[in-house]
Amino acid sequence: MSGQIKTNGARATTRRVLTASLAGTTIEFYDFYIYATAASLVFGPLFFPASSPSAQLLSAYASFGLAFVARPMGSVIFGHFGDRIGRKSTLVASLLIMGLSTLAIAFLPTYETVGWLAPLALCLLRIGQGIGLGGEWGGAVLLAVENAPPGYRARFGMTPQFGAPLGFILANGAFLLIGLFLTPEQFLAWGWRLPFLASAALVAVGLWVRLQIHETPDFAAAIAKAPPPRVPLGELFREHAGVTIGGVFTGVISFAIFYIATAFALGYATTTLGIARTPFLTVQLGAILFLAIGIYTSGVLSDRFSAGRVILAGCLGTVAVGFLMGPMMRGDSLFTTWLFLSMALFLMGIVYGPLGALLSDLFPARVRYTGASVAFNTAGILGGAVTPLAAQALAERGGLTDVGLYLSAAALVSFLGLVILRRKSAFNGISTP
Repeated sequence: MSGQIKTNGARATTRRVLTASLAGTTIEFYDFYIYATAASLVFGPLFFPASSPSAQLLSAYASFGLAFVARPMGSVIFGHFGDRIGRKSTLVASLLIMGLSTLAIAFLPTYETVGWLAPLALCLLRIGQGIGLGGEWGGAVLLAVENAPPGYRARFGMTPQFGAPLGFILANGAFLLIGLFLTPEQFLAWGWRLPFLASAALVAVGLWVRLQIHETPDFAAAIAKAPPPRVPLGELFREHAGVTIGGVFTGVISFAIFYIATAFALGYATTTLGIARTPFLTVQLGAILFLAIGIYTSGVLSDRFSAGRVILAGCLGTVAVGFLMGPMMRGDSLFTTWLFLSMALFLMGIVYGPLGALLSDLFPARVRYTGASVAFNTAGILGGAVTPLAAQALAERGGLTDVGLYLSAAALVSFLGLVILRRKSAFNGISTP
């Protein structure tokens, strides 16, 4: 009987850990994506004066990219405390910073009201979002991976990755529902603020869940074995620079796929192709389900074959899919557009799902928060910050064929990262600490 009670207790603890890991990333990605959606739909004309809609869209995408520049700052700040004082308290702080920054955007005046102060305030709050998310992802992944039993590190590590599709569904679903009940004039005037206001309730739920969990076994064991590093970032660069670079390159493709298939595709479809916002959001919501399928598939396969090999397969598939973008996203068929987005996002799930386990296993527990976070969020600059801008510029000059080639090139960058990690355990098999 006592053994059954212990088993039930262990299962309850596992559920709490995985729920806390998933809930936090879902909220963080919801906050991040409602900005991406608003940047594609309304931030250009509301916050950035320009001579053309295309220039306004580029300005909005530039503000969107600021968060990716801020994310490595967040990874250093939160990684420092996560490796010194623990994962739990650091995760609570990252969620608060992200949530408060998002909520404040709902109350911003527009350029017409306060002039240049409006885009300045928007960009500062976007940086706040980036700092919060920079500390969030690494901690959420470690919360799952460092509580995983042997042979389940990739499957536990994929749990917070589901926050990406769930957050996207909540974000785009919110804009879709608002679009159904409000006129375009109402949406532009005040309706776009509602998803930012709703984030407050989600953050409250996330904080409650995270306050119920305990510190991870790996961190407790590392602290018991030796004092934490005084400056985790310094130790990371001294002893683990090579694998950090490899991890950065490996993560590039997951960002590139996602922001081409979401932020860029939405902006391009509703402006250049002339597709209405509501049907295209519906198409994206249908396609995002394949991201979740890809994440689940990759997690199971990674525990069997290794995270590196699964990501390698995803990179090779993305090279091929990049050549299909021009022919399939013509604008005259929503079905072929949905099919392309579904294939791209499925492959994004394949390369993204195992990334948490792979990056975690590159580093010892004493600098793991800093190492995994820095690698992931620096990859975000290379693969995410410049992607909507580059894709928009390429589309204007050479059409979607050039954007597809950009996607294929990003896959080759991640392939290079895997080559750098070729001799590491994270490629040949998921290791245990």
